[in-house]
Amino acid sequence: MRLLILGGPKFLGRHLIEAALARGHAVTLFNRGQTNPELFPEVEKLRGDRNGNLAALRGRRWDAVIDTCGYAPRIVRAAAELLADAVEHYTFISSLSVYSETRRPGIDESGPLGRLEDETVEQITGETYGPLKVLCEQAVEQVMPGRALHIRAGLIVGPHDPTDRFTYWPHRLAQGGEALAPGRPDYRVQFVDVRDLADWIVRLSEHRRVGAYNATGPDYLLTMAQLFETCRMASGSDARLVWVAEEFLLEAKIAPWSELPLWIPDSDPDSAGFSTFNCDKAISAGLAFRPLADTVRDTLAWEATRPADHEWCAGLKPEREAELLQAWRK
Repeated sequence: MRLLILGGPKFLGRHLIEAALARGHAVTLFNRGQTNPELFPEVEKLRGDRNGNLAALRGRRWDAVIDTCGYAPRIVRAAAELLADAVEHYTFISSLSVYSETRRPGIDESGPLGRLEDETVEQITGETYGPLKVLCEQAVEQVMPGRALHIRAGLIVGPHDPTDRFTYWPHRLAQGGEALAPGRPDYRVQFVDVRDLADWIVRLSEHRRVGAYNATGPDYLLTMAQLFETCRMASGSDARLVWVAEEFLLEAKIAPWSELPLWIPDSDPDSAGFSTFNCDKAISAGLAFRPLADTVRDTLAWEATRPADHEWCAGLKPEREAELLQAWRK
């Protein structure tokens, strides 16, 4: 298969390239060349900017395209229109943030979608990100009806994750000692290893699957306590969890999801469905999950290659964690 990937080899894009090459496909990349341009020297690279400079794509043909970096419907539509006669199949990487109602658990692909009052807005915020992805999906579908696949991904984790939203926990628990754990041990969490997601997306592209798929995991109920215990065991650490009530954390103005990744307070009215998305359709279509311990170990191995002075994008700073644990004991 001749596969075009829109976007750079930063995280998901990097693993999509690896998955496609491993399956024997000829890959072409289209991006600005600003992220890891030295990677994959064997792959054809077309330079441009999808916001107004798509010239490098003209006059070419591919079997399929995977769009990893579409956020504004105007820009996504422009790429889809140019490629409509150049590819047979269009995969758009969307998000579970498209859903407007997360108060109930078990939301599947039929759930209500977010809307913008002003559909010309392109500024990405916490409020506009999901509805903009909805409009992007619709733009692709309108241009290429019956030929579009929409991957509504959840939290993507694993090696080369730039967000640290998962990496923090394997790293922190590998350090040992008393570790602050938020809320309740049985809080449910969902995420998907980037390598499992990438391989599955490439296979769906091969088979020209269409429609929308919720894409997160695992395929069993995973709790925060199980995740932390897996991190502790996989790293061989002596970490001791100290479960701290969410009321205390909120009073201390700890930011859910960022300072304490994966944690959303029960008091948040939208929390009931946040980590309980129904992914039966994706699993039936072949989405499979490697053992959690493998994801943890591989994430730790990659994280160990980063500079010692790496600026963490998520998680508590050690001194802040110590302050909170001391205050909690009192």
